[in-house]
Amino acid sequence: MTSSLPANHGSRDLDRSFPSSLSPTSSPSPSLSFDADNKITDAPLLSRDLSSNNGHGTAKHKPRRRAAAAGKLSKPKRQQSFSRDIGHAASETYLLTRLTFTLLRYLGLGYRWITRLAALAFYAILLMPGFLQVAYYYFFSSQVRRSIIYGYQPRNRLDLYLPENIDGPKPVVAFVTGGAWIIGYKAWGSLLGKQLAERDIIVACIDYRNFPQGTISDMINDASQGISFICNNISDYGGDPNRIYLMGQSAGAHISACALVEQALKEAKGEESISWSVSQIKAYFGLSGGYNLCKLVDHFNSRGLYRSLFLSIMEGEESLQLFSPEVRVEDPSFKDAVPLLPCITLFHGTADCSMPSTSSQTFVDALQRLGARADLILYEGKTHTDLFLQDPLRGGKDDLFDNLVALIHADDKEALAKDANPPPRRRLVPEVLLRLAGHISPF
Repeated sequence: MTSSLPANHGSRDLDRSFPSSLSPTSSPSPSLSFDADNKITDAPLLSRDLSSNNGHGTAKHKPRRRAAAAGKLSKPKRQQSFSRDIGHAASETYLLTRLTFTLLRYLGLGYRWITRLAALAFYAILLMPGFLQVAYYYFFSSQVRRSIIYGYQPRNRLDLYLPENIDGPKPVVAFVTGGAWIIGYKAWGSLLGKQLAERDIIVACIDYRNFPQGTISDMINDASQGISFICNNISDYGGDPNRIYLMGQSAGAHISACALVEQALKEAKGEESISWSVSQIKAYFGLSGGYNLCKLVDHFNSRGLYRSLFLSIMEGEESLQLFSPEVRVEDPSFKDAVPLLPCITLFHGTADCSMPSTSSQTFVDALQRLGARADLILYEGKTHTDLFLQDPLRGGKDDLFDNLVALIHADDKEALAKDANPPPRRRLVPEVLLRLAGHISPF
């Protein structure tokens, strides 16, 4: 049901098949774990959680652990000194800068992407008052646990945004950020994490390898590893393992949808050695995503994500169908996996030029034809960045945020009562700057 609200690809020759490339990486050594500062210790926590199934299939999936009892979790304390915060910021800046220059070697000279890069720079400057406030929260708030290690590949890290008071098990959103499969980064979810944490919802922002550090199968594998860590460890941070929601935005919506669809297919086939189950995901939220790459190649090319680059990211034109969730679910082999899917809700703005809203519409239509529980919420006149940046930075009423919180708290009468009189959402950026940013946005 749909509701409406106010050339040659030049891809690398990769010797991979789709199923094997998406399977979780081998379990780490049982003698390794990580302490609160992400240093290696001798405790077996990480190994135990990443391999909680002990190699068994879905039918024998290990029961989820009970969330930590209320009262045992105190208010989060600062885990890192000021000097360590500065060092962390410097190392992350170096990583992003190095990847940017590597990417520029792939892009070469091109009018479209150069003009969009310039527009992106001006866009960021206009929104800088809000970005600086969110950055201060990200680096210095005691409610943010940064760069928790969830795997052994580069950038296998996640950030946790915790409510101020953890007086009982809290719902959890596992969030995969966007970034055109090229500039995605876990900190991009800090605004969402901050605002959901204010509503007693834990947010885990999963980082993953971008191109050219990795290709699409690496990104999906990283996301799956992060989801596994959250499913098996979130109770240690006050999260409710029975209320885990998977969410992605833009490219992150595509990546997380791929991970979810592939996991359902594995379980339907009875494959072993899975480290998380689709049954652990209460619902999936896709924000401004694209789910059929075959229909988007030419669209992306016209907007500066050139065909040759895009096909390199997606491991060749022959792989587009394999990495398109809409195509995957319509395959007859997926029939037995449909009942395993959680409730799926897609959000999209009708004025989105980066990722047309028809991408969400056709995916929902395909899911509904198969009998899956799927819904689409459209936001009239909203662009790709309105829903995720401008509206949250504006403060006050935010339709997407209110819908998201209502879906997460749907079964919690106490939380719904609090939501009836929510705290006011503070404006972070003057309206004039938001309007200018909306006009200059390259997305």
